[in-house]
Amino acid sequence: MKPLLPAALLVAAALVAGCGAERGDGTAVAEGTARPLAAGGSTAPADLPASVAEARRFLSFASFGPNEEQLAELMSLGYSAWIDRQFALPATSHRAYWDAQAALIAQTNPGDDPGTNGVLEAWWLQALNGPDQLRLRVAYALSQIFVLSAVDGEVTAQARALAAWLDMLASEGLGNYRSLLESVARHPLMGRYLTHLRNEKANPATGRVPDENFAREVMQLFSIGLVQLNPDGSPVLRDGQPVETYGPSDVTQLARVFTGWSFDCPAFPSNLCFTSGFASNGAADPDREFKPMRGYPQFHSAEPKTFLGVTIPAQAPADPPASLQVALDTLAAHPNVGPFIGRQLIQRLVMSNPSPAYVAAISAVWADNGQGVRGDLKAVVKAILLHPEARQPRPTPQAGKLREPVLRLTAFLRAFPHASLSGGWQIGDTDLPGEQLGQTPLRSPSVFNFYRPGYVAPLSQSAAAGMVAPELQILNETTVAGYVNYLGDGLIRGFGTEVAAVVDGNPVFLPDLQRDWSPELALADNPSQLVDHVLARLVYALPGRSALRSELLLAVQATPVPALLPDGSNADAVDQARRQRVRIALLLTLAAPEFLVQP
Repeated sequence: MKPLLPAALLVAAALVAGCGAERGDGTAVAEGTARPLAAGGSTAPADLPASVAEARRFLSFASFGPNEEQLAELMSLGYSAWIDRQFALPATSHRAYWDAQAALIAQTNPGDDPGTNGVLEAWWLQALNGPDQLRLRVAYALSQIFVLSAVDGEVTAQARALAAWLDMLASEGLGNYRSLLESVARHPLMGRYLTHLRNEKANPATGRVPDENFAREVMQLFSIGLVQLNPDGSPVLRDGQPVETYGPSDVTQLARVFTGWSFDCPAFPSNLCFTSGFASNGAADPDREFKPMRGYPQFHSAEPKTFLGVTIPAQAPADPPASLQVALDTLAAHPNVGPFIGRQLIQRLVMSNPSPAYVAAISAVWADNGQGVRGDLKAVVKAILLHPEARQPRPTPQAGKLREPVLRLTAFLRAFPHASLSGGWQIGDTDLPGEQLGQTPLRSPSVFNFYRPGYVAPLSQSAAAGMVAPELQILNETTVAGYVNYLGDGLIRGFGTEVAAVVDGNPVFLPDLQRDWSPELALADNPSQLVDHVLARLVYALPGRSALRSELLLAVQATPVPALLPDGSNADAVDQARRQRVRIALLLTLAAPEFLVQP
């Protein structure tokens, strides 16, 4: 996708792209550098990146942003082997971090805990430093499809369960879709968010009917979508109109399946366990807020349930697990799931406008991983990352996607690693659109995510070209200014919540994430080297980057660095001039369309 951004952003950084990449050791190499030889002088693997720039581009969507360690690993292993190694790494745990922080807090403040701030700390720690980057990146993508938001008070109140939710997405996200769907449906925090926890069967005497919230969203958002799809993602048409996948009756009938589900509890299936999660003696499972919900027969609808052409016969006695199995099997086997979820995974990882052929290829892998298995998410993710449209070295105008604010920050902080003064990675809530990112992980405004996968920006060039641009839904004059201001302030003071620190023997408060800028300051006297250093890490050698390079050089050179006097009396002025050059090079690049659009 071309940089099709509002005028305010173009004014902030009217820049275009081009220059060489870098090797892992920082020395410059050309974009088209030939593949190196493997150990012993043999030819490198066929899927080894053709250049460092190409490898950085791949890592921009297979991780939270390229860093030097994973860049060297990818250049050595090649794409396929790197993906397999990532799959084999053990999953990092957000809940383990939260529990450790809770134990520390309890030593001085019994009864207190890290809350949702602790979940965000765990998320940023793993996103910036976790070795299993691909697993974590896929989990983040899934968190924007299977949305559960801490904006909701019911979710915020269960921070430990929210950390466990992240771990579930990381684990199940590289498993099988059918298992993932069940983990989502039975997670108590999802039950709180979409209100099917403690959902009861109908009661004609009182007029109570089952809650339909989750039944609707599990079809609309988590599995089959609103309209029937061909394998290539195009809508099935009847008389020229899209054919709906389900109707009101399907929602009402499916809602019966999601009755009778509540907490795991030592005294299951007592009524008190269903309503509160506690036994009559007060006993409760301490992990009840994230252990899979259990089906309580006395609260489950025993009526027949007919939806999507399938009927679950009347039950005597009521059997919640049997009903759930039929329902989830039906959804997971629906032909829409491959193109519907598969296309969204492409959008979240690689590009906003995959071709019908790309979507069809992923749908085929979804239907059969080559060994007769449907919904193998490892196979699907690997196919998405290795598809020619993801790998092409010079993207078409339809390729790429606008980076959402969170992913801009992760890419920058991985390219230019910072340390946490507190050890807690306290970036915190970054919701404010005019002062911060206008986006925080796990804090979307609704179950429909921060933006819709089919969003078309009105009166835009992308719309005129028939393209969607999901992330443009949260980009406006306010968020543009807020992002630039946030990055500008961070480049001066650091990022995150202010924490106590000691500088030159004096106690001060500083933002938690700080960087030693010595490598960049060492280049500041040579604008050309400084600009190449920044561009190689953030822009990945796109066509046309030479124009951006020229603009950056002019901007950097406009800040003179005075010669250091023999007595060193102007050392502070020299240092500040060098720092200003570094900040100019970084901020203008971070605000440029060439960085903001993931190639």
